[in-house]
Amino acid sequence: MNMSDIQVMYLILIMAAGTMLTRFLPFLLFPGHRKTPRFVLYLGRVLPPAVIGLLVIYSLKDISFMRSPHALPEMLAISLIIVLQLWKKNALLSIAAGTASYMLLLQLVF
Repeated sequence: MNMSDIQVMYLILIMAAGTMLTRFLPFLLFPGHRKTPRFVLYLGRVLPPAVIGLLVIYSLKDISFMRSPHALPEMLAISLIIVLQLWKKNALLSIAAGTASYMLLLQLVF
């Protein structure tokens, strides 16, 4: 199904409005001169670790310890991520190195 040019324009405008709404809404709901509500502070503290945990579980859900390579690339990459995070405390470095090591292990070793 092909969309006409006007439909594409409307779609882009709607997506732009939705993106702008998600960017500006927090500033409208919680202006700088008012104290931030406690539940927002709580969510800001607990949601990042919860999301990371869900992503880790989701990415490891299909590995098999019974089939070759017995989840070895995943476990080695995760170990590297943990060591780097404890050592350097830099999430970007840990994620990039873990991803690169996992890909290299899959392509060159296993």
